Amino acid sequence: MKVTPTTIPDVLVLEPRVYEDARGAFFEAYNRKRLSGVGIGQEFVQDNQSISKRNVLRGLHYQIRQSQGKLIRVLRGQIFDVAVDCRKSSQYFGQSVHVNLSADNRNMLWIPAGFAHGFLVLSESAEVLYKTTDFYAPEFERTLLWNDPGLSIPWPSVDPLLSNKDREGLPLALAETFA
Repeated sequence: MKVTPTTIPDVLVLEPRVYEDARGAFFEAYNRKRLSGVGIGQEFVQDNQSISKRNVLRGLHYQIRQSQGKLIRVLRGQIFDVAVDCRKSSQYFGQSVHVNLSADNRNMLWIPAGFAHGFLVLSESAEVLYKTTDFYAPEFERTLLWNDPGLSIPWPSVDPLLSNKDREGLPLALAETFA
C-alpha cells in the first residue's frame, strides 16, 4: 500500500496495491496490521455507507465528544472529499485538505479524530463507505458551514443539494472545536 501525506500530514491518502488481470481486479481494502504499520492503529467500531446523487454535498460533520477518525473509500462513482482541521492546538487549525476519491482510482483517505469531514458527489451518483473509530453520537455532532469563506475550500462550482442540517452549519469562528 502506498501512503501519501497531504498538506496536513496527519491526513493520509492510501493507495492500495491492485492486482488486475483478464478476470478483473483484487485489492486489500482493509488490513489492520498494514495500517498499523503506517500509523493508523486505531480500532474501527462502525462502518457507514451512503448513497448520494450528483451534486449532493454532505458535511462538514464532526463530533465534539466521541470524536471519530474515518477511513473513507468510494465503492461507486466519484467524490470531492474534504477534511478540515478543528484542533485548536494544531498548527493546521482551520486548514483543509481535499482529494478526489473514486471507485476507479480506489484510493482511500484517512482522517484522524479532530477533523470535520464532508464530500460533494461529482458523478451521476456515488456510494461511499467509511469506517469510524468511535460510534455515532448525535448529541455531540456539529456541522461547519460548508462554504464558510474563512475555510477557503475550493469546492467545484455547483449549486449543491444540502440537508437542512448542512445548510445551517456554523462558520468555524463560531463553532465549538477541539482543544
